[in-house]
Amino acid sequence: MVDHSPPPRPALSTASLIARLAGIGAVVAVVAGAFAYVNGTLDPQRLRPKTLVNALETNNGVHPGFRRNHAKGVCVAGYFESSPEVRAYSSAQVFNEAKTPVIGRFALPSGNPYAPDSSVPIRSFAVQFSQANGQQWRTGMNSMPVFPVGTPEAFYQLLKAGAPAPATGKPNPASMPAFFASHPETAPFLAWVKTAKPSASYATETYNGINAFYLVTDDGKRQAVRWSVAPQSQDAAGDTAPEGADFLEKDLVQRLAAGPLHWQLNMTLANPGDPLDDASKTWTGEHKVLNAGTLVLQSSQPQADGDCRDINFDPLILPSGIEASNDPLLAARSAAYASSYLRRAGEVSPLHSASQESKP
Repeated sequence: MVDHSPPPRPALSTASLIARLAGIGAVVAVVAGAFAYVNGTLDPQRLRPKTLVNALETNNGVHPGFRRNHAKGVCVAGYFESSPEVRAYSSAQVFNEAKTPVIGRFALPSGNPYAPDSSVPIRSFAVQFSQANGQQWRTGMNSMPVFPVGTPEAFYQLLKAGAPAPATGKPNPASMPAFFASHPETAPFLAWVKTAKPSASYATETYNGINAFYLVTDDGKRQAVRWSVAPQSQDAAGDTAPEGADFLEKDLVQRLAAGPLHWQLNMTLANPGDPLDDASKTWTGEHKVLNAGTLVLQSSQPQADGDCRDINFDPLILPSGIEASNDPLLAARSAAYASSYLRRAGEVSPLHSASQESKP
């Protein structure tokens, strides 16, 4: 396998890291969506989807018509070309047909649709694979290799740590460092944050599914995996983000005008003992990695009226041949994504209004 990881960067000092975490607290708290227990209506002490979505709005403001997280993005379209390597592990049609059409969305992990592209070091990529048999596979991936915490409760506490104080309108600078100090499971994420910097392009990032899933054969054999897509661009190592607020979408449009963009879909097979229900833990040691095929993007559309606008990238929309693990964040993401979708579906964003008025 080719190592697509970026070159090492100088680590921040402890003091600088604490200051940085305090400054980006609200952003770190929304890196992978809002989570809640699906069956929270049965227990008043449990988190509900609306509780998490409300917390996102508290931290990021209310922006009608936009997603409550990953609000700033761009639609893309293309196809997935499968390879034979995964066919022995999964009966999913997406791995057994030559091509499957896809609709995707690149985005910035923030609930603020006007955030500068250089404001956070994370980029996200959501994809919908539409099989010929009518089944779909939807997945949301992020450029970080691991999630900060492993439970919905811990994520909610992370959101609260990043909430703005009423007196200042900004997060308490002591709250985020205190949260991380009390949650040792965040160590792998913090190790990544120390060197992470905003990339100059969506096209040069590796995007990780983070949660574990199962590939399933027709006769019921199951293999736990984590997946990712690795760029095949010539400048895959990436450059530091330039100055300016909106360079990512412009860069993507320019690249696609020159030709399709390609990513390799990799399936990392779990070893015995690997954690399957905790997205905050890395899989260490040697692992078998399968090349599932190539994701090819051919075009982009503005998110205001693009094909991805009305897609809820629910990670539990899975075809036969792929099943969810018991990771509590998966069911939680599904519930909160639905809550967020219902809110924005009844709203009209300023961008959508402008795009409609400009049409003849």
